[in-house]
Amino acid sequence: LSTYPLPRPGLHLSLRSASEDLGCRRGDFSRKHYGSVELLISSDADGAIQRAGRFRVENGSSDESLDYTPGTWRRTDVHLENPEYHTRWFFKYFLGKVHQNYVGTDAEKNPFYLSVVLSDQNNQRVPQYRAILWRKTGTLKISLPYSPTKTLSVKSILSAMNMDRFEKGPREILNPEIQKDLLVLEEQEGSVNFKFGVLFAKDGQLTDDEMFSNETGSESFDKFLTLLGDSITLQGWAGYRGGLDTKNDTTGMKSIYTVYQGHELMFHVSTMLPYSKENKQQVERKRHIGNDIVTIVFQEGDDASSSFKPSMIRSHFTHIFALVRYNSQNDSYRLKIFSEESVPLFGPPLPSPPVFTDHQEFRDFLLVKLINGEKATLETPTFAQKRQRTLDMLIRSLYQDLMPDLHKNMLNRRSFSDVLPESPKSARKKEEARQAEFVRIGQALKLKTIVRGDAPTSLVTTGLCRKEPWESQSFCSTFPNEIVCADSWGQSLLAATDAAGVMLLDGEAAPPVQVFDKTMVVKQVHVLEPQDLLITRADKGKDARLYVYRLSTLKRGLEEKQLVRSKCDSRENKLEKTKGCHLYSINTHHGSELRIVAAIRNKLLLITRKHPRFEGLSAVAVAADSPVEEFQYIREICLCDPPVVMALVDGPTGENDNMICVAYKHQFDLINESTGDAYRLHHVDANRVNFVAAIDVYEDGEAGLLLCYNYICSYKKVCPFNGSTPMIQSNASDFHFSWNQMPNAIVCAFPYILAFTTDSIEIRLVVNGNLVYTAVVPELQLAASRSDIYFVSSAPVSSASNCSSRDTSSQSSPQTPTGYEMPVFPSPLGDGEAACKHMFKIPLCNLVGRSIERPLKSPLVNKVLTTPAAPAMLPPTPLIAATHSLSLSRMEIKEIASRTRKELLAAATHHRTFNGPSESVESDLDLQLHCSSGSEAEPEKASLREESPPLASAFTRSTSFEEDVLDLK
Repeated sequence: LSTYPLPRPGLHLSLRSASEDLGCRRGDFSRKHYGSVELLISSDADGAIQRAGRFRVENGSSDESLDYTPGTWRRTDVHLENPEYHTRWFFKYFLGKVHQNYVGTDAEKNPFYLSVVLSDQNNQRVPQYRAILWRKTGTLKISLPYSPTKTLSVKSILSAMNMDRFEKGPREILNPEIQKDLLVLEEQEGSVNFKFGVLFAKDGQLTDDEMFSNETGSESFDKFLTLLGDSITLQGWAGYRGGLDTKNDTTGMKSIYTVYQGHELMFHVSTMLPYSKENKQQVERKRHIGNDIVTIVFQEGDDASSSFKPSMIRSHFTHIFALVRYNSQNDSYRLKIFSEESVPLFGPPLPSPPVFTDHQEFRDFLLVKLINGEKATLETPTFAQKRQRTLDMLIRSLYQDLMPDLHKNMLNRRSFSDVLPESPKSARKKEEARQAEFVRIGQALKLKTIVRGDAPTSLVTTGLCRKEPWESQSFCSTFPNEIVCADSWGQSLLAATDAAGVMLLDGEAAPPVQVFDKTMVVKQVHVLEPQDLLITRADKGKDARLYVYRLSTLKRGLEEKQLVRSKCDSRENKLEKTKGCHLYSINTHHGSELRIVAAIRNKLLLITRKHPRFEGLSAVAVAADSPVEEFQYIREICLCDPPVVMALVDGPTGENDNMICVAYKHQFDLINESTGDAYRLHHVDANRVNFVAAIDVYEDGEAGLLLCYNYICSYKKVCPFNGSTPMIQSNASDFHFSWNQMPNAIVCAFPYILAFTTDSIEIRLVVNGNLVYTAVVPELQLAASRSDIYFVSSAPVSSASNCSSRDTSSQSSPQTPTGYEMPVFPSPLGDGEAACKHMFKIPLCNLVGRSIERPLKSPLVNKVLTTPAAPAMLPPTPLIAATHSLSLSRMEIKEIASRTRKELLAAATHHRTFNGPSESVESDLDLQLHCSSGSEAEPEKASLREESPPLASAFTRSTSFEEDVLDLK
């Protein structure tokens, strides 16, 4: 041990870290950040009530002390939710690539379709199966791991989607035209382009007739419109028109347009729409703005003047109003959001107070809020029922069209992954020809969708290169041992391995230091710095036990370079009654009282720590080296089966209302710690159950549980026990969502919830389950997450890709990717080459610090002890051609691509051109086909801001399609 330079324990281990403090509270969240529902009433000039409605009002926090300086808080949680680039799987991963489609009917005789593809995970050399199940109730998407030795059947895929019974078994559809129909089904999820209303209201105007009758705006309104987008001439406009007339000027001569993160946005501006002096109601203006789901109301006047209310607008279609006020004194914008009561929560939440002095930051926030708001509105019962009826009609119509082919061999019963490897030569050639035609038709559809401007490209042309909260930092570039479990200790990591015992890792600063030798086979570990305590579960089977240590004793041993501890040295640290323990759990908020529940087969043993606890550093010296005597055994609780997952839930008083959540068989049960009474919390309706986690969270101080199993994450509000009966009932705040890939571990860090799978990190929002980002991380393993998040991967970090903090330069090329990319997947190992894993760290303060400390009066300071000076970013991924199961040569694919391209150009050139004769459809298709070079110059007419490519922006905004059109090259 003396040969190892030890970490600096005085700095790293003696202080309670910010992450430890945040870790105890990261499950605390509040929906109040997203507004509260109010009954809003509007009245006419005489005071008579005109209309009333219930709206959720977002106005930031009411805490607006005078010492607050607007703009000092640079937000980090402005994200597009459910970005199409991550959600439109069929377009991205299936269309124009070799895949298989099936049709069948379920037990209720409703038709369904299944599409399956073996794809490369974002060109990271991580092969996996992707499957889409199309039903009248919507689509279900999952990813399944690929194994070269295991054949995947259609029924096993459907079973993973919880479909095990059929009226008619699935049969493959060989007709390549099915791709067009399935693309139409996917497009029912919503448009990738948006139209928003912009209504100008003068100070004191209280009715919609007055607002719509404003013939012109004001100087501040014109300034706001310039911030929103660019003024375009409607006649001859070739881009997204949002329902406006681009031929005869019947809807005005000009409008405001922009492109933001791949979405084309058209604004219906009240003062730009036709004005009629004879028509006081301005029907032509109301026809457009009244039929927009989201409308911006720009109201003049100061904050003390009469404020806008949604009930002033007579529209049954508009669900969201964004009220904008401009303050000329400090050149700032104030924002307030009104959402109809049925609209689900959507982000980003408003800052406190909702005042923006950085205009570009305000524009980003507003556009993201508007886009997320319209997507959320589509989930309201009104829109969801319409979408379901449309989807049901399309699916049944397609099924009827396919019925005649049942007897014409257009459908057959080939099992999935059957590529006829041993078939006769003639059959192989026929199959290869069918695949070639399948790819050609699919690529033609893909390019036509791009030409139309309807391609999902959410992650491109933003021009912003900013750090995201979940960005990881390199912690240890090489670590040779497999990590069984780990936990943070200050800024170090205490990691248990099978081969080398328990090691203390200090990142790149020093080599690992052995704390316990390999005789201590640790399976679970908790480092509790405020309690000066280390808890471990070691060994397995009948020999397994819990061990408890003082951190100060271990620290002193490291400082004095004493011998590495062994199992023999830990005899005084055993909690004897825990013999045979296979699982344990501790309470999250252990500041008041530490509770431990040990599971010994089907028995739960409740353990607490005695009080009072020694206080002060001097007391540590006189305390016994082992804290075993400080623990007391409270009671035993018998279960019907051994638990697989456990979580401790704190009651509101802590007196006879603490609870234990256990998962076994097909259910989650809730157990009263005081009485041992068990109550059913949630039943899992599935043949096979893979329990992942039960996470205790606290919404405004009230307990809830995130129950994670299979692909599902379900939130249940848990009311305290009332006498002997727990109040477990359906609550309006309960929700559930599905992960795209089955997680191995779940981490809750409000506002985010992260799923760690075998090769990706799926990042969603806790309040609504909406997807924010999916990061590809090959051979991923979560190491620790109770404080800072540590994970292990085979992906190395390259510093060459480090992206500076937010860059809003308007000179960014449309090909510039967003700042956060995942690491390059290394090439396969050669013979005799040892696999070496790399460790990464996501500081918890980056994820939850800004949310927990809200409302912020200044940037997060003092509390952050773990933020490094220059956090490393994971590098951009070079494009790697995905290898499909096509038996075609590259020359044959090029020939298919060339033929497809010529056909498209011939059709497209007739009806769509740019504003000048030098800019043609052909040049833009060239851009699509050569966008992977990264060095293409921006077209000459790139006069719009960084989010706004040239006028026919539907072409230039799809730089993400390198991987989609790569096969064409």
